[in-house]
Amino acid sequence: MTLEYDEGILSRYRHVRDVVAQGVYQRGLKRIAGQLDKSPGNLSSELADDSQRKFGCDDLEAYIRETGDKTPIHYLIAKYLGDDSVVQTEAVLRVQRMLQDLPAVLAEAGFQTPKGRRR
Repeated sequence: MTLEYDEGILSRYRHVRDVVAQGVYQRGLKRIAGQLDKSPGNLSSELADDSQRKFGCDDLEAYIRETGDKTPIHYLIAKYLGDDSVVQTEAVLRVQRMLQDLPAVLAEAGFQTPKGRRR
């Protein structure tokens, strides 16, 4: 599975809560609060930096489900899987190229392909 993500997403947000907050305010605080069954004031407090109220994992799932906004997922992928997935993909591609070149290299080294097998 190949995942593409916006590399600049990490520089635009400090944490996933900021991603959600931007999405909420772009879509309208009152409307999203209603979709999440929260009052606008409570949702605003949950998304604030210094609030006693916290926007939890269940809230995040509800936000993504109700709005269809996958930006928080992209942020988490970029933050926690981005570098590893790129390295892994590149390694797999290198292995594929090596396997394609292997028969020719073996032939140059003097190894013969067994009869009945094609190069």
